[in-house]
Amino acid sequence: MDINALFTDEGLRAFTATVRDQHVRDAQQYGQIADIVRRRLEQTPVEGDRWMSKKIRAWKVSRQLRAMQKASGDAASKAEALYATYVNEVLELPQRRALAEARKLERKSGRQAAVGSAVAKSLNKTAASLGTPQEQVPGAVPQARPTEFVPPDTPWEQWPMAAGGERPTSTINDYFAKGDGR
Repeated sequence: MDINALFTDEGLRAFTATVRDQHVRDAQQYGQIADIVRRRLEQTPVEGDRWMSKKIRAWKVSRQLRAMQKASGDAASKAEALYATYVNEVLELPQRRALAEARKLERKSGRQAAVGSAVAKSLNKTAASLGTPQEQVPGAVPQARPTEFVPPDTPWEQWPMAAGGERPTSTINDYFAKGDGR
């Protein structure tokens, strides 16, 4: 067998097909032998057997052949998995990478176009705002007259009323009853 032939699609396909077919044939033979052994042991008594002893003994022996059958079937499946993995990970990899690179470039060009239009829009807004007089901000409603600050008559009117609605007291004497004048 040429080892370099395994690294081609046809060579690996031929190898895995041969191995798979061999394992499938082995699995069939193991299954047939397991059936024959089980039937023969079920019919062959051993001195001192109890009820169901023959069937249990036949099952224990044929179980090992069924395990061999299962292992050969698994090996045949693994041979197919080997070929599928080789095709997926080695042969088709350059095509997938080229496709991914093309998608990446397409997304990148789409982003660059979007960024370019956003920059152009921002520049247009900046140019428009620089061309307007400074007193008037673009988009703002001009006022008829500027806001004036009107000072309150007393310092108590500049704060909101207390919780009860009464005005704050102006002196401490408002809290105490007027007495005899001491």
